[in-house]
This record gives sequence, structure tokens and C-alpha cells, in this order.
Amino acid sequence: MTHPDEYLRAMLRWHFSPATGSPFWLERAGSLGFDPIADIAGFDDLGRFPNVAGELRTARVEDLIPRGYGPRPDVFGVFDSGGTTGAPKRVVLLTEWLDELLAWSSEQLDRHGVPHGVNWLSVVPSGPHMVGPVIARQAALRGGLTFTVDLDPRWVKRLVAAGDTAAAAAYGEHLVEQVAHVLHSQDVGVLMITPPVLERLARRDDLVKLVNAKVRAINWVGTQMDPDTRHLYRTEVFPDVVLYSGFGSTMILGNASERPGLGDDDPCVYDPFSPHMSFRVVDPGTGEPVALGERGQVVMHHVSRSFLLPNNLERDYATRVAGVDGQVGDSVADVAPVATFDDEVVIEGVY
Repeated sequence: MTHPDEYLRAMLRWHFSPATGSPFWLERAGSLGFDPIADIAGFDDLGRFPNVAGELRTARVEDLIPRGYGPRPDVFGVFDSGGTTGAPKRVVLLTEWLDELLAWSSEQLDRHGVPHGVNWLSVVPSGPHMVGPVIARQAALRGGLTFTVDLDPRWVKRLVAAGDTAAAAAYGEHLVEQVAHVLHSQDVGVLMITPPVLERLARRDDLVKLVNAKVRAINWVGTQMDPDTRHLYRTEVFPDVVLYSGFGSTMILGNASERPGLGDDDPCVYDPFSPHMSFRVVDPGTGEPVALGERGQVVMHHVSRSFLLPNNLERDYATRVAGVDGQVGDSVADVAPVATFDDEVVIEGVY
């Protein structure tokens, strides 16, 4: 296996060579103040890069695609960030990277006991976010069909920001009614859902009974589920269903996976797809790593042939946890959004 720092240097040669790099990075190379090919020795040096994530709000998406893919790159789609803190950022998801991500993700599902050959009910955005289309492909690769209930987090954000909690609640019930129809009428083996919508579902005894009878795994997405609720779902509400989580981010073009084998009293720890994705948990004031077990803001790096986004300070706080053997950077636990980010109040809504 290639050493992670050797992998990083190979990727930087790809992204900053005129024949293979993207116009986005080649145009910025001269203003970095260092030579990314000669001066970046390993992952510890990625903090020298500026955080350019904000530029993805307006960057021409064609300019994000490395030239090395040729004139007809195999693009799966163009996707947006959540838009919970201002205008969304856009990324290009190439099929090459998606195939790598889904192979790794499928291995993580296997480790948690999520079955193959079953249908998924996906209660997530169908677009412009990447999670819906990506999960449909994941289910197909694992031998299942996907039912979808489209979720619009931006609309709920507007309702919450305007103080219209009644309309936000009504929208939540609207989602649950659609979930109920699919559960009553179809075979569903995996339910992918956000914690607020799962909470509404759990209030209905008929739906709890249906889930326990039909569903073999609940994959909750988003970052908000407190340990007491997680324990309650596992032991009392859905005792025979695998409860599994992923911590996703558009800016790393994928998700980190819940660590297998955690006990009911353990925090929910997420391990990234290293070295392609890596985390650092830092003091937002100094940028220095916090001690293990302490909380800080999450810095994310994505390094692959298809995309480069180093040193992106995300809108999430987390507890710093030691990574698994061979992993680059930190793992994270107890992830929660900061109160404000880029001078915007963070509103999670249906996440």
C-alpha cells in the first residue's frame, strides 16, 4: 500500500501539472506563495493552503474538472452543498471517484450488518444535493431498488428563519405521511432518514410496528442525534433493527462512517475514507489541533484524482478522537453545527 504522504504528493503532481490539473487550481497556483509540488511533503503541510471553499459558490463548474480526464469526462453530476449558511457551493462528482466511494461505503455497511438484496426507502433530498442520487446508486449496487421521499431542507430553513414553526411542523408531517404510504405498500429493508423525521415517525405506533416488522436497518444521516435518543431507538423503539449513521459533507464528496462495534454508552464516532478524506479538529481561534477528547471545529481535506479541496474549515464542531490504525488525521464524535458560520446563523431544519 502506498504511504499516505506519497499518495498526497502524487495527487498534487496531478492537480498542479498543466496537462492534468484543473483550470481552477492551475490559475491559483502562482498566488499560493509556495510550490504545491515541491513544498508540500505530507498531510501535515496542507494547512498552508488557503481555504477556497467559498469560491465554489461562483466558480465555473467546468473549471473544477482536471484536464487529465480529457474532453469527455465521465461526470455523474453537479451537486450543491446544503445552503444552510448562505449561497450553496457546487462540486462536480466524477464517476471514477463515486465508484471508489461506494465500494468503500458498501464495505462499511457490511461491517454493520446492513443486508444486501433489499430495497431502500430514502428520505433525503433528491437534488441538487448529492445524497439522494448517490444512495440510489448504492442501493442498486447492493441489489435493491430505491423508493424516494423528496426532502427540501432549504424550504424548511426559510420557514424556521421566518419563525413559522407551524408550517415547518406541517412539512415534517407531510414527509411522514409519504413514508407511511411506502412502508404500508412496499417491501423496504433499509430506511435512510434524518433524525428529525425519524423522531416524528417514532411518535406513531403503527409506523414503529411496520418498521420493526419490515425494515432491517435504519441509516440516519445528518449530525444531530443525542446519545440518549440513540440508546432509546436501539434498545426500545427499534430493538431488532440495525441503527447506523454516516456523517456526510458535499465538500469532501462523500461521508465518514460510524465506527463498528460501538456500545450504547459510547459516543457516535465517525471514521473518514482515508487518505482521500481526512479531518483535523482545531481551535477555531488559533487553528491548532485540540487535545484528544476535546472539542473543536472540523477542518476537512479531500484529496483524490477527481477533486482537491484542502484545509476547508467546516461549520461543524466535534470531539477529537484518535483515528483507526493507518488513518490520516482525526476521527470525530458528537458532531454538531456551530451557531454561526460565514456571518450566517446556522439552521439545520430537517437535519
